[in-house]
Amino acid sequence: MTSAQTRERRRPPKAADRPRRLTRRRYLVRRAVVLGSFVGVIALVYVVMFTSVFGVRGVEVYGTSVLTHDEVRKAAAVEAGSPLVRLDTDEIAARVAALPRVRSVDVRRSYPVTVRITLVERAPFAVTTQPDGVHLIDIDGVDFGVVSVAPPGLPQLAAADGPTVKAAVTVLAAVPDPLRPQVTSVSAETVGNVKIILADGRVVKWGSAEHSDRKAAVLGPLLTQPGKVYDVGTPDFPTIS
Repeated sequence: MTSAQTRERRRPPKAADRPRRLTRRRYLVRRAVVLGSFVGVIALVYVVMFTSVFGVRGVEVYGTSVLTHDEVRKAAAVEAGSPLVRLDTDEIAARVAALPRVRSVDVRRSYPVTVRITLVERAPFAVTTQPDGVHLIDIDGVDFGVVSVAPPGLPQLAAADGPTVKAAVTVLAAVPDPLRPQVTSVSAETVGNVKIILADGRVVKWGSAEHSDRKAAVLGPLLTQPGKVYDVGTPDFPTIS
């Protein structure tokens, strides 16, 4: 090999080759970063969705008055360690809502590892006495519990079926607040024939639940007049007998 050839081999790379090598190096670095980021995201998704690292550690319950937290947790049936992000909150809410005393329920994820259940319990609005005890009826007409002794101050309800129960409680809810404590019973032979008995024995024939606001407005002044039966079924033409 001649000295000229040796000098040619030892000659440093041309300046024009350097940008090309830098570009390739940057490309390899970027590809490594992208690949590493992709692998990291996949690993994070797997940890969050398929392991117990971010699994349920506790179930918090709010809004109870008669129900206990343990009763609600048992109904919710949330398995400890279940990945929080994969929980079906609607399904959990449906299980809790199946408790007779629950009127409404909201289930939310409370990150990182908690389930929060907030509910509203049904409150007795009227009662109906049956052979197995005193049944509690809420303002929606739902029979949600049986007790041995009726809570004080609640009127007796007599109705044949679901629609008549609903009509009766709708009418009871429309009775003016100052008058409601005087109601001892409400009955509905049909949805269009609701009657109210007051503590002094007077009877109010309400008719159907339609136009209850108008009927309630008429009833107050009407009760200032002497009589035993007050008919507001046709509120524009009320009668007293």
